[in-house]
Amino acid sequence: MDIIENLIKLKNPEKSKILQKFFKTGIGEYGEGDIFLGIKSPDLRKIAKENLDLEFGKIQKLISSKYHESRLLAVMILVYKYEKTKKLKYKKDIFNFYLKNIKYINNWDIVDISCYKIVGNYIYNFEPEKVKILYKFSNSKNLWERRISIVSLFYFIKNNNFSDTLKICKILINDKEDLINKACGWMLREIGKRDIKILYDFLDKYANIMPRVELRYSIEKLEKQNRLKYLNKKC
Repeated sequence: MDIIENLIKLKNPEKSKILQKFFKTGIGEYGEGDIFLGIKSPDLRKIAKENLDLEFGKIQKLISSKYHESRLLAVMILVYKYEKTKKLKYKKDIFNFYLKNIKYINNWDIVDISCYKIVGNYIYNFEPEKVKILYKFSNSKNLWERRISIVSLFYFIKNNNFSDTLKICKILINDKEDLINKACGWMLREIGKRDIKILYDFLDKYANIMPRVELRYSIEKLEKQNRLKYLNKKC
């Protein structure tokens, strides 16, 4: 029996309904048409760790499935494979496979648990010139490619490299999608944890034009007085 058939056996209709609503799967919403089985992430992680030897052909079947949990499982397996292997060629194969299947990385949880661990890691450590891919994604009409463009840079931030994040935040500063505004605010907040001056410099220049949700995310860890300062600047 294949993995997708096993996933269907684990379906939880009650949990499925909750997730369908939480991930905005209604008409016109960002997750329109996505189908949830209602399987918990810890259970998916367990299945992923049990299938680390899965070949790309079978991962392809998982990642192109109509079921959300199948696609989520596929990227979990890819992340574990990427982190486990010491072979650069295999890391590159995983990176290329991920990009080839970018259209299936199509909800925020699937993006957020995988892109910085594969795309960000690979570009930063092995082919830094390919950061141009992230700039291309930042200008995409596709919501998820734009989210990948900024969240992938979390790996850069973890290595105290902030310049590309700041540049892409500027590119995305007028984005109309809440999920992009939140992602940018999240990354700016992470920069602030490591270098508060850089965050302050960015806020001094852009707080008055940043989407309010992005601003709130970015200043979340600041002292109350400073939070109010930038919120008032937005007004």
